[in-house]
Amino acid sequence: MAIDKSLQTGSTGLLLLRLLEEQDLYGYEMIELLAERSNNVFSLKAGTLYPLLHNLERQGYLTSYERAAETSKVRKYYSITPKGNRFLREKESEWGHFTDAVNRVLKGGSACVVQA
Repeated sequence: MAIDKSLQTGSTGLLLLRLLEEQDLYGYEMIELLAERSNNVFSLKAGTLYPLLHNLERQGYLTSYERAAETSKVRKYYSITPKGNRFLREKESEWGHFTDAVNRVLKGGSACVVQA
């Protein structure tokens, strides 16, 4: 089922921070991992990914560094900062409350469990 792109807007940065919480990654790794974990619902292009990463870096949520790969190509890796971790926790909590509210409306008022 195709997912309306407007539903994805705003959540992609949160998902990237979550991936980077686990380990430092370079752009293509993020694209592949996000697609894999979402069953291709989130299939980003480089032209979408890098502006998001640059914005998160400008806000102080990420840092980047270069490292040579086995092919002697230099790759830019991204790492989440302590500020990024705090932001991620806040957004995860916010997302839990939001999805709980949406689910309650869609299910006719049934209570849902909020995970934060």
